[in-house]
Amino acid sequence: MKFVVAPDSFKESMTARGAAAVMRAAIEAAAKETGTEADVVELPIGDGGEGTLEVLTAAMAGRQVEIDATGPLGERVKATYGLSGDGATAIVEMAQASGLQLVPPEARDPLRTTTYGTGELIRHALGHASVRRLIVTIGGSATNDCGAGMLQALGAAVLDAAGRPIGRGGGALAQAARVDLAGLDRRLREVSVSVACDVTNPLVGPRGASRVFGPQKGATPETADALDAALAHFADVLEAASGERLHDVPGAGAAGGIGAALLLCGGKLMPGIELALDAIGFDAALAGADYVFTGEGRIDGQTPDGKAIAGIARRARAAGVPVVAFAGSLQPGYEPLYAEGLLAAFGITPRPVALADALREGEANLYRTVTNAVRLLAGAGRRE
Repeated sequence: MKFVVAPDSFKESMTARGAAAVMRAAIEAAAKETGTEADVVELPIGDGGEGTLEVLTAAMAGRQVEIDATGPLGERVKATYGLSGDGATAIVEMAQASGLQLVPPEARDPLRTTTYGTGELIRHALGHASVRRLIVTIGGSATNDCGAGMLQALGAAVLDAAGRPIGRGGGALAQAARVDLAGLDRRLREVSVSVACDVTNPLVGPRGASRVFGPQKGATPETADALDAALAHFADVLEAASGERLHDVPGAGAAGGIGAALLLCGGKLMPGIELALDAIGFDAALAGADYVFTGEGRIDGQTPDGKAIAGIARRARAAGVPVVAFAGSLQPGYEPLYAEGLLAAFGITPRPVALADALREGEANLYRTVTNAVRLLAGAGRRE
């Protein structure tokens, strides 16, 4: 049997590359135990969140560049971006400087977190004269500031009623009175900007950035309401400055609204998983495959809406290859994917357990669950 293993990262437990290695080891061990021949192709994947930088840089035979940048709470952090082997493409992963993994759970507060460091990464990447395309991956953020920090780092002025720069964080957006985009880095006009986005949420409202994703970043219901109001106000200010109404644009609410700000920078929003699958040659790898094994930390009701596993299932279905998915947490709502090419989904955590223990035991749990799945498939194959 030929297996294509294409997992996303299991956040805070395994990178995509690490999960792929575990899957390979489990498949090969189970195949040996069952007397089955197994051919395994590893294609770790990312849909725009943490780890996509590594996937895309490797696929483009590139390298990573490290700089000092501003972290989500204003601290200095080491962050990297990628350059393709020919130097024509720069890859900026928002999670590197503005990611949720950089903020301890007890300190997560989208009223305060900023995207300023993401702007610094973009500015540094544009300093390479050879760059003609900029890819910005915007999953896994800790922020809800509508990209205001990024715009400031790139030269835009975001001012209060007294003409002073507003502070950082989603809460400060309520103080914005005027945005001047004239100072935006001119090099943005000289490159194409592709924004790898894994959601289609609008900027504001019940499905907007604050109410849907704010709780994951530390927002209480009251905080989420305040953030939504601040985003709506800031969207009005941006419309006055640019003439563009971004409130209801699909994807504008991605990563706390940075999707909207990147549209003002000339960006084109596109499904991150589609961009990544093209980069790694996923379609070609499906030739002759019997199964695709994929997975990520959580599979739930958001998964069918542009997440990695949804994109993988749809492409594999077109090639007639069934998909088996594995997740640290398997929650209701993913079931529409059965009609999109998903054969089965398995939660890998074998018992009720504290989150810290589940993350620590992730590799062992994934190995065991994949082993069992391969044994089942091998047995079914023999009966056929």
